[in-house]
Amino acid sequence: MMNAKSICAALAACAAFLSMPAGAADVAGAFGQGRTHVVVSGGTGSALNQSYLVLGLGLSYYVIDGLNVGLFAESWSGNDPHFYTLTPSVQYVFFQVPKVKPYVGAFYRRTYYSSNLPDISSVGGRAGAYLAVGRNAYVGLGAVYESFLDCNKSIYHSCSETYPEISFTVAF
Repeated sequence: MMNAKSICAALAACAAFLSMPAGAADVAGAFGQGRTHVVVSGGTGSALNQSYLVLGLGLSYYVIDGLNVGLFAESWSGNDPHFYTLTPSVQYVFFQVPKVKPYVGAFYRRTYYSSNLPDISSVGGRAGAYLAVGRNAYVGLGAVYESFLDCNKSIYHSCSETYPEISFTVAF
């Protein structure tokens, strides 16, 4: 669920976008049409009542200023079962906002298990902000809501989750 601060930030970003003069879109910079971002992630995660080391790698391409399509893969290791995820996504970055760049997005995820567990799909949304740490480098901080499709509660503890995300992005 979004809290009051998140809602206010999203509304402020929308207002900034709508109040921009014509021709200001060429200031999209790292979030401009034709740009490619490489995303690397790492950390720990919990699934199936166990802890895992989670490593990820992704690529996104900006089809228009602020709007990207991407593909992300993760490996969850260190416990049994080991599993992989593949996540196509779409995301909009409010590049018009100075200093901090809010984003919203949606995704579909497919999880592949190395054991006898059935593979499972999920859909979700994310929101957060990118903070510049270099000319074309950003740290992303946000939150994700994910809902599992065809979820069997006798296997999975919960059929939906909300969790934080942190990413490091380099734009080309």
